[in-house]
This record gives sequence, C-alpha cells and structure tokens, in this order.
Amino acid sequence: MGFKDHFSGHAQIYAAARPDYPPALFDFLAGLCRRRQLAWDSGTGSGQAALGLVRHFTRVIATDASQAQLDAATPHERISYRCQAAEQLLAEAGQVDLVTIAQALHWLDTGQVYEQVDKALAPQGVLAVWCYGVAEISPAIDAVIQDLYQRLLGEFWPPERVHVENGYRDLAFPYPKIAVPAFYLEQHWTLEQQVAYLYSWSATQRYIKAHGRDPVMLVTDQLRDVWHQASASAESPSRQVRWPMTLLAGRKPDP
Repeated sequence: MGFKDHFSGHAQIYAAARPDYPPALFDFLAGLCRRRQLAWDSGTGSGQAALGLVRHFTRVIATDASQAQLDAATPHERISYRCQAAEQLLAEAGQVDLVTIAQALHWLDTGQVYEQVDKALAPQGVLAVWCYGVAEISPAIDAVIQDLYQRLLGEFWPPERVHVENGYRDLAFPYPKIAVPAFYLEQHWTLEQQVAYLYSWSATQRYIKAHGRDPVMLVTDQLRDVWHQASASAESPSRQVRWPMTLLAGRKPDP
C-alpha cells in the first residue's frame, strides 16, 4: 500500500490548529511500561503525541512519511524526527518500550505496520493506538459542524475515515488488549480557534481544491450565531470543546 498523504499540503495549518492530547493519557501509557528508555511515535504528523511522550521517556523517535509534516513539528533535544513510513523497519529493533500510533492507524497498512511494531518492541513492550472523531460542544453548535462534516464534505472524506467513525472496531489489533480508562481531548476555544481547526480537516482542503471555494465560510455565520448564544462573554467567548477518544493498548508477549 502506498503512502496516502492527506496533510502535507496544509501541514502548518494542521500543526497550529490541532488539539493537544491530555497529559493523563501519557501518564497512563508510561505507567504500563516496565522501562521508559525509548518510545516510538509512528505516523507522528507534526509531533503532537511525541511531545507528550518525551515527558516520560529518555528518548522518543517520531517518524512520518511526510517531510512537510515533520518540518512543522516542535523541535526537542530528546525527540528524533525521521522521515520514514510506518511500514518500514525501525533501526532500533527490539529496543522500544512503547509504540504509539496517534490518529493515523486508519491510513496505514495494518499488517505491515504491526510486523514492524513487533520487531521494534522489546519483550513486554506496549503498543497503543488511538483516534478521535468530531468534537462535542453543544447541541446547536454540533448540528452546524455535523452539517459541514456530512452534507458539505461527505464525499471528500477518504474511505478510511469510517474507521475513526466506528472507533477502530473493524481494525485488527496484534496483542491481547489491556483495559483502558476513557480519555477525552478537551480545549477551551474561541470561535476563531474552532474555525481554524475546521480548516485542518483533510476533506476541507480537498473540497477547496475541487471547487475553488471555501466550505467553512458557508457555515461560519450560522456557527457564529449559535456559538455566541448563552455565552458568558459577548466579546470573546470561549467554549469547552471535547473529543471522545478511542484507545487500544496491548503488551507484546515474551518469546
């Protein structure tokens, strides 16, 4: 399977607009690991998960097949960013304590990826994969965003997006699953930040290229009206934006 590049063309928008993962997620994953020497964030994009991992691990390797995405990542002295497909063998085979694949597994050849993960992990090493779907803000706001997501952009979502929508239930997982708590991404965003996030969607950028017009602008006025309703501040209201996460985790068995 070739590299499906849905984000290089708007890598800077993606890096600036995507929400941060909750620190509690990385606390939990680090707690599963018997060692915390080396973590590998495969399909790192612009490095959001790598920055969470480096608080717990001596070294982090963050790989992505898109150099444009990596160029938008935040540098860190203990993160090694490498332009490399997830299906390629990591040089540090057998040394990795935790492999993470954040919001990327649905784009990948899972069979090839899991083969490389198994080679990379040390015995009893942990694999964690996760995704998140459309945000929850309020019923009125959610309805406007769902109209954009489904009606305007529906045909522009790659078919693999269905795996995010169904919580990865149809994707294979190579190890016995570990019980995990529920996690959520949460941000307090202004309307401007929420709109910027909508531009980070691959379907938004694909629509613009196909039609030469901006789909987000078609719903911005309506979104502004419902965003300001019942807000504590009429000047610059922020709202809690919440994304439910799907997390799968498992441990590599001893030989």
